[in-house]
Amino acid sequence: MPKAFSSLRKKKRYVFFSVRSDGPVNYTDIKNAVFSSLLDWIGESELAKADVNFIRNLWNGKSKTGVIRCSHKYVDKVKFGMSLVHQIGDQKVVFQTLRVSGTIKAGKAKSKL
Repeated sequence: MPKAFSSLRKKKRYVFFSVRSDGPVNYTDIKNAVFSSLLDWIGESELAKADVNFIRNLWNGKSKTGVIRCSHKYVDKVKFGMSLVHQIGDQKVVFQTLRVSGTIKAGKAKSKL
């Protein structure tokens, strides 16, 4: 399949975040909590346009840091949707955005993941 012109490709951003909590948190629980928060806040059609994806192989359970990929137009909405999550199960959690980057390489270098 031929590569699309750069002007036709979707522009994406990578949101590097950390989760602050007292105990360990599960990747699946975090993913479900963020998706349900975004679904409640921006709705199905906007969530589809935002093209939100968690990058599983960049989740670090020890430091509780991870990366979410989204459309460049929805970065602020995704960050706000993450901040709306205050509790996962019985644990209180706080999401902190470390950095927003256009590439994973630059984001890892500057946010020290």
